[in-house]
Amino acid sequence: MNQTFVKSVTEQLPKLGFLQDEPMKKHTTFRIGGPADYYAEPDMSQISKLIEMAKAYDMPVTVIGNGSNLLVGDKGIRGLVIGIGKGLSEIEVTEAVAQQSTAQDNGHIITAGAGAILAAVAAKAAEASLSGLEFASGIPGSVGGAVVMNAGAYGGEIKDVLIDATVLTAEGELKTVTRDELDLSYRHSIVPEKGYIVLSARFRLIPKPKDEIKSYMAELRTKRVEKQPLEYPSAGSTFKRPEGYFAGKLIMDAGLRGYSVGDAQVSQKHCGFVVNKGEATAADVLTLIKDVQETVLKQFGVKLEPEVKMIGEF
Repeated sequence: MNQTFVKSVTEQLPKLGFLQDEPMKKHTTFRIGGPADYYAEPDMSQISKLIEMAKAYDMPVTVIGNGSNLLVGDKGIRGLVIGIGKGLSEIEVTEAVAQQSTAQDNGHIITAGAGAILAAVAAKAAEASLSGLEFASGIPGSVGGAVVMNAGAYGGEIKDVLIDATVLTAEGELKTVTRDELDLSYRHSIVPEKGYIVLSARFRLIPKPKDEIKSYMAELRTKRVEKQPLEYPSAGSTFKRPEGYFAGKLIMDAGLRGYSVGDAQVSQKHCGFVVNKGEATAADVLTLIKDVQETVLKQFGVKLEPEVKMIGEF
């Protein structure tokens, strides 16, 4: 531990909640992960300074959102983990001003901090009678994470409604990046390769009767409860959708429903999910993923790629 770094941060950012040896299982929906050397959830006024200080001490920095798509190694994460959370979670609805009467400028805009939970943004939109984010109403991730991976469900994706995102560049500058510049595609954006940190995003939505929006959201919620293993910790869909196939069906057809390694298990309810039945370790999950990949490849010739992001030391 670098006590000089700790002293410097606590003196210069006294209102920052700064933790040492913080168990990452507390910050992932998988409820798995060893300790981060340092952990903090800064607000907009603190984040640039915190990163600047980390650089000054050659401290590795890892940025996470709600931890809903992460598998953190059992040995944890070295350096500083920045959680984009409550300090960057404001949601604001404004009316777009039409420019030159073009259709794309009509509608309403929701601006959301990167730490806002996507489902909360969808709920706020519904209350404002604004349509477009219904697909996101059950996604447990944050706005920042959703932009980073172009989150999607039930036929909708972030790129369908995103206008732009405000990011902090690797050089410490604030920059607005348009949807097109983000190069959004299936579970992809340029954010990781550019070293950006998403701070907020703007979405363009269209007016629609509130009862219709809420009815559709309720329909999607019912589907999720029926089909997804929400009763256990998980990181959502474990594998990306292979072209021409469904990962869950391939895994089921390979006879792997309920297959377990320790407390990590291929869900009995939906084979596309790996769940934590209690005290699963990252090593358990990693072994299970490899076993599934090898079995599916051997039986069907299809290589499954993990959708869950693996970080830290395994």
